[in-house]
Amino acid sequence: MAKPQVLFLDEPTTGLDPRGRVGMWEVIRQLVSEGATLLLTTQYLEEADRLCDEIVVIDHGREIARGTADELKSQIGGERVELVVESHTNLGRAREALAPFAAGEVLIEEHTRTLTAPVSGGAGILTDVLREFDTNAISILDIGLRRPTLDDVFLALTGHVAEPEKVGGDGSGEPALAGVAADGSAEEAR
Repeated sequence: MAKPQVLFLDEPTTGLDPRGRVGMWEVIRQLVSEGATLLLTTQYLEEADRLCDEIVVIDHGREIARGTADELKSQIGGERVELVVESHTNLGRAREALAPFAAGEVLIEEHTRTLTAPVSGGAGILTDVLREFDTNAISILDIGLRRPTLDDVFLALTGHVAEPEKVGGDGSGEPALAGVAADGSAEEAR
């Protein structure tokens, strides 16, 4: 295989199963480690987070944000406590128990029994939440503190989910997100 200095890949993992996707990621990482600059377009924001040094968020054909994954995530800020309660019957009580710690609305996904709340205060908040749930005898199956994802960034910046059939706003099929992996030497993603 040739050793290109610059390589353009348009949604290289679309349609691949998980093993094939991970294999493609390894090929991409190898090319970058060998010095190639890679321009990657993708609608899979986890892929951009893992592979790209610089990310350009495109909505309706226009650039609306640019930066590293960490820079983009810091734009919307905040951490989130995410927890899964053992029983559907405890969702209301769990919301009440979590609300005093939340810096905004507590969201509930009923089908997964998951509650998510924006918080501040770092990892120490988890201890306080666990104590509160223990005091109220609400069983938790899983709990974690997480930073925003690039999906969260996209939703916050655009106010809507990516719509593949409308991406680019002109039916061009333009991906919702483009990134530059490697040394960032490509100036424009589009």
